[in-house]
Amino acid sequence: MWSVGGRTLFKREVQRFVRRPKNTFMPPAITNVLYFAVFGVVLGGRIDEIAGFPYIQFILPGLIVLGAISNAFENASFSIFHGRWNEYIDEPLTSPLSYTEIVAAYVGASALRGLLVGIIIAGVGRLFAPISVRHGAVLVVTMVVICVLFAGLGMIGGLFARDFDDLTVMNQFILRPLVFFGAVFYSLDVLPDLWRTVSLLNPMVYMVDTIRYGLLGYSDLTPAVSVVVLVGVTSAVLTIDVLLVRRGVGLTD
Repeated sequence: MWSVGGRTLFKREVQRFVRRPKNTFMPPAITNVLYFAVFGVVLGGRIDEIAGFPYIQFILPGLIVLGAISNAFENASFSIFHGRWNEYIDEPLTSPLSYTEIVAAYVGASALRGLLVGIIIAGVGRLFAPISVRHGAVLVVTMVVICVLFAGLGMIGGLFARDFDDLTVMNQFILRPLVFFGAVFYSLDVLPDLWRTVSLLNPMVYMVDTIRYGLLGYSDLTPAVSVVVLVGVTSAVLTIDVLLVRRGVGLTD
């Protein structure tokens, strides 16, 4: 059972980004309007259908993944690092909260932000193309899992970051490139065998593919296997989060 302190910490973290919608919700909405306008409308009119779907509809799942995991990662990493920087993270650390509750509060709030951004992007995409959810359970489970996963990774990043530039490098130069090469704008079937094999080493491919299956019913891979693997990786990351907080990594130096 989540204690009052755990719920309070979670509420504080949620309020931190909800109170600043111009910084948390408006940027991804505006950015994705541009994505859909350029890639969907302009280029989409020049590109044939992919797997029987209009191009703008095909890229929607990948853009949802990009926005959701970027915001989940960014929220967790910034929140942890900012707390370290201004030393107010000492409050939950010295409270009666367990390490698991602390991780759950930070990760849960960040994952919620990722999910909300994903919903916003889906709403923006609905203005440009019809959306019909084909496998709702797969879609919901996968969205929750990947948002929790990247919130957990963001927490690790926030613990190890030495300055704010480190946070930017992680998000802009590691996370986003992996997503863009994760079959967001193309199908794996159009790649030569060599590059298809190389692409399978990118974990983002499995996330985008599973979300695409949930929304469109189309998949290049096996969605059930992808979900199981993602759940396993997420559990491992959360365990690492708890161990790092317990040992005070990045918190006591």
